[in-house]
Amino acid sequence: MKNIDWKKSNGLVPAIVQDENSGSVLMLGYMNKEALAKTTKTKKVWFYSRSKQRLWMKGEVSKNVLNLGEMKSDCDGDTVLIKASPAGPTCHTDAYSCFKEEKNIDELVDLFAIIKDRQVKLPKGSYTTSLFQAGLDKILLKVSEESMEVVQAAQKQTKQRLIEETVDLLYHVLVLLAQKNIALGDIKKEVRKRKS
Repeated sequence: MKNIDWKKSNGLVPAIVQDENSGSVLMLGYMNKEALAKTTKTKKVWFYSRSKQRLWMKGEVSKNVLNLGEMKSDCDGDTVLIKASPAGPTCHTDAYSCFKEEKNIDELVDLFAIIKDRQVKLPKGSYTTSLFQAGLDKILLKVSEESMEVVQAAQKQTKQRLIEETVDLLYHVLVLLAQKNIALGDIKKEVRKRKS
């Protein structure tokens, strides 16, 4: 982003973070040029701490990182809007949002957030963890198997069985998207393009 007016704000600009999947406002931080560059390079959201006088990555201790979706500046070039996927609660109080926003309950968005959290934390005994540890080939195999089970359920089984197999397929596709570092926001953008 080349249009940021760093002089106007003494080298720091406010950065509003929005959940790219739900649209909820998560937090406000401040960025300098270095924080912006590190965010762009690492695809994790970095800020400049005014109290500690240093750069910090959101989630560097809690592991509740903010995975970058997109960034843009406002019309005056003095504020940044960051759309990100949170890997857990954003607020230091362990709340979803620093603004006490309620998380929009969208079952697929919620499931995807859980999958992304498992990808980062890799808890033992989790089926999702086992898929990420097995790697892309295993995930692709599961997507293929579940696709065939959806087809079979549609041809020969009950409506309820088709629903169940569809949920299994959607889950494995979401794991695949996480593995390939694709956000739900990317999928939604493509859907919007196709609707027009």
